[in-house]
Amino acid sequence: MASTSSSSLLLSTLFLNSPPSSSSSRISNGPFLSTPSPRSSLSLHPIRSRRCFPILSKLPLNDAEDDNDNTLLPPFSAVKPFLLLCTSVALSFSLFASSPAAAFVVATPRKLQTDELATVRLFQENTPSVVYITNLAVRQDAFTLDVLEVPQGSGSGFVWDKQGHIVTNYHVIRGASDLRVTLADQSTYDAKVVGFDQDKDVAVLRIDAPKDKLRPIPVGVSADLLVGQKVFAIGNPFGLDHTLTTGVISGLRREISSAATGRPIQDVIQTDAAINPGNSGGPLLDSSGTLIGINTAIYSPSGASSGVGFSIPVDTVGGIVDQLVRFGKVTRPILGIKFAPDQSVEQLGVSGVLVLDAPPSGPAGKAGLQSTKRDGYGRLILGDIITSVNGTKVTNGSDLYRILDQCKVGDEVTVEVLRGDHKEKISVTLEPKPDET
Repeated sequence: MASTSSSSLLLSTLFLNSPPSSSSSRISNGPFLSTPSPRSSLSLHPIRSRRCFPILSKLPLNDAEDDNDNTLLPPFSAVKPFLLLCTSVALSFSLFASSPAAAFVVATPRKLQTDELATVRLFQENTPSVVYITNLAVRQDAFTLDVLEVPQGSGSGFVWDKQGHIVTNYHVIRGASDLRVTLADQSTYDAKVVGFDQDKDVAVLRIDAPKDKLRPIPVGVSADLLVGQKVFAIGNPFGLDHTLTTGVISGLRREISSAATGRPIQDVIQTDAAINPGNSGGPLLDSSGTLIGINTAIYSPSGASSGVGFSIPVDTVGGIVDQLVRFGKVTRPILGIKFAPDQSVEQLGVSGVLVLDAPPSGPAGKAGLQSTKRDGYGRLILGDIITSVNGTKVTNGSDLYRILDQCKVGDEVTVEVLRGDHKEKISVTLEPKPDET
């Protein structure tokens, strides 16, 4: 009886939600199976499809004789293996129907589009060329008076050649007592400053690392760039590991001011690729993976990326780096003056550059330009106001810098000045910028 009840429970699962039969206790060949006698506790339900289990309508399910037809029925134990098999099949089918995803989980290979593959390849090939720079400053503990090296800033850079030269922004290393460079394999080296150009915000470091660990970045050109061209920025924003951001060139020939000297930097690349603190000094790449600029600044009131970033073009950087590597300095010509802020000149109602100081040892002082000074009564006597250089009009300090950037050391330029109520033309021989420490 125990085995019969268990079989009844399993078989009832097969015909769940089917209405019970109310026919007589006689077993017939019709579409319904009924309970043959009270001794059998089987509760059978109608078979909805005889094609599925036709044999069930032929099998007697009692282990005793039928009282009406006097036919000896086979024992129920002979039917048990078949019922267990049917039950297993039904349970497997119900499991499959309820959770097909769990029954068959097939791991398909990841498929990337052509442009995605190109971006992945670009990042993998150029990441070994990008480095992480830590700016260390000496600080004295207020309580123990111990001298400690404390990180005061960080930025990015990239490998320029196999000799270990690293290119970055000047403002990344500004004020550092020591510098450390971390390569892509997380090996760290002490770095020495080879030279820097404050006016263009470029610096060159050198590390003593094995040549097999140095992967120079491929250098491109920036003269033929177009707005809308796709670009990629790699760096270490917020001190994180190598990070890739993408965007397009959103503007060309922009002008920004050097963070160190305020001198304008011309022909700057504008991009909407996300540039954040820590990206400074990192490379800006084109779609072929070649260097087109150094990520330098962002326009953002909050200090985070606002979608307007600026990069110094590689054509400008290349000439500066070559001079720094060869001579340790940039021989840029200067006029040798200090001039007043543009707002002060505008208040005077004149257009030009007001000379505040022209040291006698400088080019302008030697040529006879006059400085601003006070007389014996304390009254201010304005110095010369530069209105043009070599026939090119000068309205502010940026105009003057642009003209000087196109000149070379030793060139003789004609400076037109407003002195009092009349104009004069003075010849000035440009000299190199003095050494900076």
